[in-house]
Amino acid sequence: MIKAIFFDLDDTLLWDQKSIKEAFVATCKVAEDRYGVDAIELEDAVREAARKLYSSYETYSFTQMIGINPFEGLWGNFLDDHDDFRKMKEIVPSYRSEAWTEGLKALGVNDPAFGHELAERFPQERQSLPFVYEETFTILDSLKGQYQLLLLTNGSPDLQHTKLSITPELVPYFDQIVISGAYGKGKPDPSIFEHALSLMSVEKDEVLMVGDNLMTDILGANRVGIKSVWINRHDKERNEVIPTYEIQHLEELFPLLDVLNRK
Repeated sequence: MIKAIFFDLDDTLLWDQKSIKEAFVATCKVAEDRYGVDAIELEDAVREAARKLYSSYETYSFTQMIGINPFEGLWGNFLDDHDDFRKMKEIVPSYRSEAWTEGLKALGVNDPAFGHELAERFPQERQSLPFVYEETFTILDSLKGQYQLLLLTNGSPDLQHTKLSITPELVPYFDQIVISGAYGKGKPDPSIFEHALSLMSVEKDEVLMVGDNLMTDILGANRVGIKSVWINRHDKERNEVIPTYEIQHLEELFPLLDVLNRK
């Protein structure tokens, strides 16, 4: 009998990749208008520069463990009470400016002041562009009251709470919200899943973990013995991590739950 459902946040309920993409489109359009550079090429160049810079900082292993990607670094403030987050807070202003300045340079534009301007623009665009999958609220409306619901998300508490504050309708659905940066370890570490089980007072065989990431959501659930549901909206290739179930749309949870609860 399933009693609780753990949901990942980014790209499971919130369409974070689209929000980031649209923020890039809007910011790169400013550069296209100013210098005539190709907006798509600039986005690619900035993403590449951001990845390289991000992996060069001393905070990189921490961000990998907690689960914070380079593009979150381009708009998060990391106002969290932890030494590594304090280091990130110091690093991000120059990181953002450098990523955009290097991206512009790759297209033949050497203008650090404009790079800084774009770096400041991107977070504003990202904050103004929250996207939620169209089925998210329908699903949560149907599940609320039938199951205990827990949000299990990797990231900086400050940044994840910012995402939730710009989509405030999500928060009331959840009995508990667990953020890796507050807990101290991220998915797929088994301990964060065990922490979630204890918060909800449920056994591992009474839970489904729903997420889009095989290497965090699914691998972590598998390690603890929680049934995993991989939401694979974009027909990605499966790797060596095998989910218990695979769906392409969140509404496919309903027939799955019917079957599981009949057992």
